[in-house]
Amino acid sequence: MAGHYPPPRPAPPYGPPAYGPPPQYRYVPARRPPRRSAGGTIAGIFGGLTAVVVLGILGFSLFGGEGGIGTHVRSAEPRTASRSTATGNKLYATGALTPVRCVLPRLVPGPVSMRRFMNVLSDCLDASWSRQFKKAGMRFDTPNRVFWQTPGSSPCGSYPAPGASAFYCPANNTMYVGLTNVVATSGGEPLSHYAVFARVIAHEYGHHVQDRAGILLYGDAEMEKGDTATRTEASRRIELQAQCFAGTFLSSERATLPMTQAQYTAMIIDVRGRGDERLPPDQRDHGSGRHYAGWVIAGFKGRDLSVCNTWTVPPSDVS
Repeated sequence: MAGHYPPPRPAPPYGPPAYGPPPQYRYVPARRPPRRSAGGTIAGIFGGLTAVVVLGILGFSLFGGEGGIGTHVRSAEPRTASRSTATGNKLYATGALTPVRCVLPRLVPGPVSMRRFMNVLSDCLDASWSRQFKKAGMRFDTPNRVFWQTPGSSPCGSYPAPGASAFYCPANNTMYVGLTNVVATSGGEPLSHYAVFARVIAHEYGHHVQDRAGILLYGDAEMEKGDTATRTEASRRIELQAQCFAGTFLSSERATLPMTQAQYTAMIIDVRGRGDERLPPDQRDHGSGRHYAGWVIAGFKGRDLSVCNTWTVPPSDVS
């Protein structure tokens, strides 16, 4: 984002299970707890369906074709962004992300391992998106990182918040992720399913990309228009685009971050279980499970950033 925001009134969090809910922040990503039973199944969404059938429901094949987880603050100075900043951003014309040959350390139990994993992954994201912005002829500053183990506070609110393990704060361009919370809110995923956790970081990083590209500024303006429908739709377009950006990054690094079918399926089931379709209309600011997962898949399979333009698709594609 291009500017610092001081928090307005409390509002629902902004972000997926990743940009999701710190209660008083709309533009701070924190993850909603996955809708799973104690046994780790996604309640009421998948029932007894197998992972393969689940992906079939989404309308995508596993590895067919190409092979193979706020309230924001306003700027002190009045700033505006035109609709074209979101709909026709120069980033969309830069093609696929250039691989940076990211190699992540193996995850083992404990915050030390998770911190190292997150730092290496964030370094890869810094390199990847810096190159992409350079291709577009746009300035890019990497985000700050706070990978926390104990409670604290940010310009966007305190943490931890109920059900929240990660968020991006535009006020200080910082990603906040709980080292143990990100595992605790994953519904018991084994650490070997690294993509479940990598997607969270890549999603939060996606919000920083939107911030730097000016897209977030336009989305913020839409969300300030007052009516619930406009606010929640703008929020969903932002959240689902961050999902797509996460998918494109993970896809671009497939040579050095290979995913087994089981790891890919675990990631998709995880995001599918984080949909907000069961919430009241005024709280549906992240997208249904189908779309929350579908936009990750769109980025992963499409690779080209043009597929991540959530601002020109019909409302039915971001419901």
